[in-house]
Amino acid sequence: MKFAIFGDIHGNLEALQAVLRDAQEQGCANFVCLGDIVGYGANPVECLETVRSMDCPVVRGNHDEGAANESMLEDLNPLAQAALLWTRAQLTREQRRWLAELKLVRQVRDFTIVHATLDSPGSWAYVTNRFDAMASFSYQFTQLCFYGHTHSPRIFEKDDTVRGARGLEVTLVRGTKYFINVGSVGQPRDGDWRAAYAIYDVQKGHVEIRRLDYDIGTAQQKILDAGLPPLLSERLALGR
Repeated sequence: MKFAIFGDIHGNLEALQAVLRDAQEQGCANFVCLGDIVGYGANPVECLETVRSMDCPVVRGNHDEGAANESMLEDLNPLAQAALLWTRAQLTREQRRWLAELKLVRQVRDFTIVHATLDSPGSWAYVTNRFDAMASFSYQFTQLCFYGHTHSPRIFEKDDTVRGARGLEVTLVRGTKYFINVGSVGQPRDGDWRAAYAIYDVQKGHVEIRRLDYDIGTAQQKILDAGLPPLLSERLALGR
């Protein structure tokens, strides 16, 4: 059994389609979304409806919450604010309600999913180092937890200590917990523009984070055609 774990799509339909196509080619029959379906990109409706049609487990991200509610904009940078105001206007009331009703944390089979942190999932804090990860490990009751939000793939391990693992794949070891950032489908921020997602092979106890090329030119042009800030288009190619 293989799970495709993906998140931070941010309205980038071309990247989402590339991830789903690759996941199917890799034999994934199960899908899980870590939130931030919308925001930044020019296809929020199409991305939202694609995820909804999959009827898979989904948790709420901060941009999902910002698109669903009238508040929250003061916590975001000007680019994110502009994109969310535009995104709200694209979504129907029913679509916004669906986003608002998503849970912050879920358990799926033998693992947990969250968009940001386990210790305070609705505060939208970032886990970028082992000290941040320690707080979430205290609230992690499964061996494995997947998260997003930072847009940068990273694997943290905890046995007697907490540390960052090397590389973008890991074979699970009994007695060790794992807090894994799967990276971003549509808005990578680690200097690599390619879409990112993870495959969890349950039988093998193995997690791999994959990177994929996608039609970035089309995604960029759509942002410009929608009248969104040009920097949102430019940054896609920078992975920043």
